[in-house]
Amino acid sequence: MIKRISSGGEFEAKIGYCRAVVAGGFVHVAGTVGQGDDVVAQCQSALDTISAALAEAGAGFADVVRVNYYLPDRADFEPCWPLLAQTFGDAPPAATMIECGLIDAKFRIEIEVTALAPG
Repeated sequence: MIKRISSGGEFEAKIGYCRAVVAGGFVHVAGTVGQGDDVVAQCQSALDTISAALAEAGAGFADVVRVNYYLPDRADFEPCWPLLAQTFGDAPPAATMIECGLIDAKFRIEIEVTALAPG
């Protein structure tokens, strides 16, 4: 069984994706950007969106097994570290950070996660 979770964002229909898919024992959350004036605010906003998708799937950050971070400037990653350490706490996932272009230059970070689905 596959469950699709939409956040209602305008680009989901335009591009043809959904915020998260629950399948095969996992919750796959799409790459998520956030709003804000700086990278830390955008990181928090993205995490809030991800948290809502995970909650709708019955999961949370403690269930995350993999996280990928995408940033146009790797120097922007370090200011996010305290927030990320607080978010994942005692259940840190495997992680990768990639420096790359994002869909719009105003975005400083994009985050995608994979979590264990509730059993």
